[in-house]
Amino acid sequence: MTRRALFPALQWLALTLSVGSLTAPLAAWAAPESYHYDPVHSQILFSIDHDGFSRPFGRLRMAQGWLRFDQANWSQSSTELDIDMNSLDMGDGAWNAAVCKSSLLDCKQYGTAHFVSTSVEQKDATHGVLHGTLTLHGVSKPMDIPFRVNRVGNTIYGMHTIAGFSATASLDRTDFGIAAFSNSIGHNVVVWLELEAIRDSQTPATNKESP
Repeated sequence: MTRRALFPALQWLALTLSVGSLTAPLAAWAAPESYHYDPVHSQILFSIDHDGFSRPFGRLRMAQGWLRFDQANWSQSSTELDIDMNSLDMGDGAWNAAVCKSSLLDCKQYGTAHFVSTSVEQKDATHGVLHGTLTLHGVSKPMDIPFRVNRVGNTIYGMHTIAGFSATASLDRTDFGIAAFSNSIGHNVVVWLELEAIRDSQTPATNKESP
């Protein structure tokens, strides 16, 4: 190849490498990041009416779950998680046992509640709605969960990248076949979720089957 022919070829190679170096980070940014939920810093609270006197709170523990979150395009995000129903804490051992009996949650037979997303809808820079299916007490129903993205960033010591969310939802317990004591226990259950997820490239890439 002559020097005259070589120069345009080198220019083309340099341009190709330059464009590639610019588009590669953009492609990486556009892809959803994988996370696993941190059960220590994730909390699930709920409240239900008690015969009109009060709305007591209970707490449940997240067993496990994963998240794929695309900050640039929320519609590419997805999540799946399990809730340990035997972790129920109403603040009293006897009360916990009563709520876990077969007449209500039946924690022995239905020890896990499962949620899997079907789509994510972005409302503004920090708010969205998670659409999905909740399986509770052996019954699967669609559920919409409004949420807020609190922060995505490194921990104070730089050990992990964390995505943090706050969410609220409500459900009718009778829709899931939990209908006992309807004269004293309300039907509507309000749920609050405070979730932290740790970025993890080893998070499974495919959904597992719902129980």
